[in-house]
Amino acid sequence: MIIFLFLLNACQVQSYPEDHEQLSEEERIVIRFSHVVGEETPKGLASRKFAELVEERTDGYVEVQVFPNSFLYKDGEEIEALLAGDVQMLAPSTSKITALVPEWKVIDIPFAFENEEEIHDYLNSSAGKILEDKLVQKGFYPLAFWESGFKQVTNNRNALHYPEDFEGLEFRIMSSDILKEQFSLLGAHAQVETFDQVFPLLEQGVLNAQENTYSNIVSKNIHKVQDHLTVSNHGYLGYLVLINDDFWKSLPDEVQVIIIDVMEEVTEWEIKKARELNVQEYEYLQECQCINIHELSDEEKNTWEETLDPLYERFTEKYGSQYIHYLPRFLNY
Repeated sequence: MIIFLFLLNACQVQSYPEDHEQLSEEERIVIRFSHVVGEETPKGLASRKFAELVEERTDGYVEVQVFPNSFLYKDGEEIEALLAGDVQMLAPSTSKITALVPEWKVIDIPFAFENEEEIHDYLNSSAGKILEDKLVQKGFYPLAFWESGFKQVTNNRNALHYPEDFEGLEFRIMSSDILKEQFSLLGAHAQVETFDQVFPLLEQGVLNAQENTYSNIVSKNIHKVQDHLTVSNHGYLGYLVLINDDFWKSLPDEVQVIIIDVMEEVTEWEIKKARELNVQEYEYLQECQCINIHELSDEEKNTWEETLDPLYERFTEKYGSQYIHYLPRFLNY
């Protein structure tokens, strides 16, 4: 009788499988991570590294499925898909989040930052914390901020030395009022297009100019359909790594801890990789002799800044001065 009771009790206790790789998709936690850039960009590489480390450190219990190059959703679709729970993670540019949280446009203001460290200092400031809280209020849980780098401008007509050189150019931009106003002040036209459409629209001549980081320019072969590149470092492109807040709250505590730990590690790696890759791709563009390169002189840069200064006032009128006051150029005033 004792042996029978022991065996009966053993049959009733279901031990969790040690080899989580053998679990079905229903038994595992699956995180679908969608993004719109190439796999060899800093974001593309970091998302794959994140997926590998999470699966490794949870013994396969958590599987992160990465979908690059707008495979699942395009720019205009992915944020809505995240909020609907159709995908669990995204890494959109800060510009693309401004439709829901317009205060994030502060990152798009041209010449607001001189280097990457100033960006991170700003995001860690009181203004940055308010911006982060606004994401949570909209249903996002922000995990990290990844770098792409400073943007340069390319076009098919002429080198861009002064604002008057922009007259009549047709630029592709991300969805942000600040970016549209930026090119309007410079005398150019701008229209919002998804990232996957940048190359074909330039190749077909529908548009003749765009702004982007070196790594994105090379990964999308933009340099092959543009004649001139101006090294301006006028704006910054960074990514918010977001997870659906309801989904995040549903995860076991131990899984949240692993994800946060891995994300911290991958973010440090991504930042280093982004900076290395931009240097590498700029050197490639200099050596390939496939595009004419002009670096802005200090005097030329000053004329750009003077032309674009009204954007600070316009932003303040719409969203208040608290976000502007924490920008590096205003901190000591």
